[in-house]
Amino acid sequence: MNFRRNEFDVTNRINMTDPVCVKLEIVRIYRALYDRPEPTALLTAFEDIVRMYRGDYPGYLKCDTDYHDIQHIMDVSLAMARLMDGYQRSRGDGPEIPERVWQLGVICALFHDSGYLRRVGDRRHKRGAEYTAIHVTRGGKLLRDYLPSVGMEEFNDVAPQIIHFTGYERPVASIKVRDPIYRLVGSLLGSADIIAQMADRCYLEKCRDRLYPEFVEGGIAVKKNGKGSVVIFASADDLLRKTPNFYQGAQHRLDHDLGGAYRFAQAHFGGNNLYMDEVRKNIRFAERISSEDVIPLKRKAPNTNG
Repeated sequence: MNFRRNEFDVTNRINMTDPVCVKLEIVRIYRALYDRPEPTALLTAFEDIVRMYRGDYPGYLKCDTDYHDIQHIMDVSLAMARLMDGYQRSRGDGPEIPERVWQLGVICALFHDSGYLRRVGDRRHKRGAEYTAIHVTRGGKLLRDYLPSVGMEEFNDVAPQIIHFTGYERPVASIKVRDPIYRLVGSLLGSADIIAQMADRCYLEKCRDRLYPEFVEGGIAVKKNGKGSVVIFASADDLLRKTPNFYQGAQHRLDHDLGGAYRFAQAHFGGNNLYMDEVRKNIRFAERISSEDVIPLKRKAPNTNG
């Protein structure tokens, strides 16, 4: 099938709105790399994060961020597994990613945006998007407290730092980790976060209809300073028109801050970087429509929040 379905990944094989499909593919990749039993910690974390996003985990409310939803988590987690696989298969003299660190990498992907989830009894914030500016730090704390429950407490200190590679709360160069292998994992995760969302077939529709409202709620669309307010995105269409410029910044981050780690997707796919192929398709379309009065986006993005 050449026609890529809206809810499917860049290979058009994996339904990204079905966590079971994603889990099975990640486990398949794991088993192909390591001669070990099933990754118990990873599987438990997978089940738990799905429960959190669905509102079935004690202490947490259902996800209410429509852009940063469970599909986004699945997209990034699968991309992370693929990048780590590509690295392992093409690393040459580079350090090996130990099996437990590989599990940690996917777990960090699963929890990287958990800071958007509201806790039961949260009366200060009405929507998870209000945590946008601090969601990475918040998610890191959640993961640090969670890891002992799956027997991964030796990573309590480093997991929150790895998650910071996905955000902008700290410059990448300032993130301190205790071993170079964790900087590699962080760079892979930060890269997975960028390429997975931008390769989504409905990326532009999601930016317009879902990301912009989150930016408004999170105080990103209009920023306040000592002199008043600065409008960053005047409207959803304004955000779309600025997407090509955002891509230029994202490409710089991928190449320089994150060390070009996204290129390991080529080794996983056997030659082509399917993620970057799809990213460039989206950006080329965004460039074509950026000057139009009415932006013709017609794809219907899957709704995972119900």
